[in-house]
Amino acid sequence: MASNRQRRLLAFSGAVVLALTVAACGGKSDNTSEGKLDTPECAAYKDYTGISGETVTIYSPIRDAEAGLLEQAWKPFADCTGAKIEYEGSGEFEAQLKVRVEGGDAPDLAFIPQPGLLESFAKAGKLKAAGEKTKALATQNYSPDWLKYGTVNGTLYGAPLGANVKSFVWYSPSLFKEKGWTVPTTWDEMIKLSDTMVTAGIKPWCAGIGSGDATGWPATDWIEDVLLRDQGPEVYDQWVAHAIPFNDPKIVSATDRVGSILKNEKYVNGGIGGVKSIATTTFQDGGLPVVQKKCGMHRQASFYANQWPQGTKVAQDGDAFAFYLPAIDPAKGKPVLGGGEFVAAFSDSPAVQAVQTYLASADFANSRAKLNNWISANKGLDVANVSNPIDKVAVGILQDSGAVFRFDGSDLMPAAVGANSFWKGMTNWINGTDTKATLDYIEGTWPK
Repeated sequence: MASNRQRRLLAFSGAVVLALTVAACGGKSDNTSEGKLDTPECAAYKDYTGISGETVTIYSPIRDAEAGLLEQAWKPFADCTGAKIEYEGSGEFEAQLKVRVEGGDAPDLAFIPQPGLLESFAKAGKLKAAGEKTKALATQNYSPDWLKYGTVNGTLYGAPLGANVKSFVWYSPSLFKEKGWTVPTTWDEMIKLSDTMVTAGIKPWCAGIGSGDATGWPATDWIEDVLLRDQGPEVYDQWVAHAIPFNDPKIVSATDRVGSILKNEKYVNGGIGGVKSIATTTFQDGGLPVVQKKCGMHRQASFYANQWPQGTKVAQDGDAFAFYLPAIDPAKGKPVLGGGEFVAAFSDSPAVQAVQTYLASADFANSRAKLNNWISANKGLDVANVSNPIDKVAVGILQDSGAVFRFDGSDLMPAAVGANSFWKGMTNWINGTDTKATLDYIEGTWPK
């Protein structure tokens, strides 16, 4: 997952540090950079005064190419205000953030994909409440449903940042055209297509759940997406809140349905190996056999568009595209699983508050969206700035009031489960542990 994981999203072992230095000389007394705020190109940042020469550190699970795009997106803000943003993305974000906070070396800001993890820091008194300007802008730009994920006991700690829609299945349009296959619109059609692919000598599914310390999260996304379809949103909400146990028969049913695909040697792991190869394949590599035409389908979020090899055309007539993971029972609505990150502060200095506020703005959302392969639930995001066709579909889903949207479940759970035992349990499940033992293990780790 989950999760957004954008969130883990883009994590694998190692870390990359990207420093964004601004053309600002001197300290607070040097007004050269702040003087840019009076220029027409800096009009959008005129309210962010008094932070020239200040440094704000940001820690996040977003790295590599995506980290570079973040750098580009906030560069105009930094250039105009004279602030310096030091960014670090890590494949061990979830674990290392805890270490840093507990060791007194917390970043100024963190992009936290797990509301459960954010809640644990807030309840421990480690986070700073969002300032009034941040709160006002976040309230203006995000729905109450999104704001509640960054709110703890009535206090907003983290404004939303990026978003992702996870209920997608990637495929090769040219392979489908070559074989005469059509995109399935129901769950039964998708399973029938899977069997057709087996007969044609192509394994229908490929997957990878490797992600450094976060290994296992893509399998949790599978469980969540299918649970929404197998049991419906009410049961999903009960499960996330632990109103029903993790090993409830309803969860067993959804897990076994996932197993009918991911633990089916006839179905996986196309172009890579057998079932157990899923656990040793990184999530970045898990879908690549699709464009190699060695597997038929890959269930992964909208952000997977960033993982295709350079030059891959993502379009209905291109090298890769995606369809909505079909509902099992259309009577239960159109379930949509998604995720995102929340900008949480461990410091409340004026410069940190200014950067946190800016990241909640429509200006930042549009600046980042223009760079491709990124979306947000920010109401100020102009879909015209979204060029990737999958992202356009995803934004449409986020703005569809008829969709049954639920945030990534593991990201909402206590961190001991959602960012630990759930990942580990699903990894063991892929490696051969049965469903009952897996769910019993995870249930036993839920905080009492």
